[in-house]
Amino acid sequence: MTTPRILDEIGAKLSELAANSPARDIEKNVRALLGSAFTRLDLVTREEFEVQREIIVQLRTRLGELEARVAALEAARNTRDEA
Repeated sequence: MTTPRILDEIGAKLSELAANSPARDIEKNVRALLGSAFTRLDLVTREEFEVQREIIVQLRTRLGELEARVAALEAARNTRDEA
């Protein structure tokens, strides 16, 4: 009956060692370093990116409409000038 208890104690000690290991500290430091680097890169969130993307799609559509309108006005002017 003492074998399961010993295994539990060993498991608990191993968990404690893993939690206090230098690898854990390294992981925390790397996460902090990456977080700092990403902050300095001035990255945008996916939501902000999608909003800007939608605005660009709308602007391109409007630009196409305006280009067609200008072309029609120029064609009308050229027709009037030729007459």
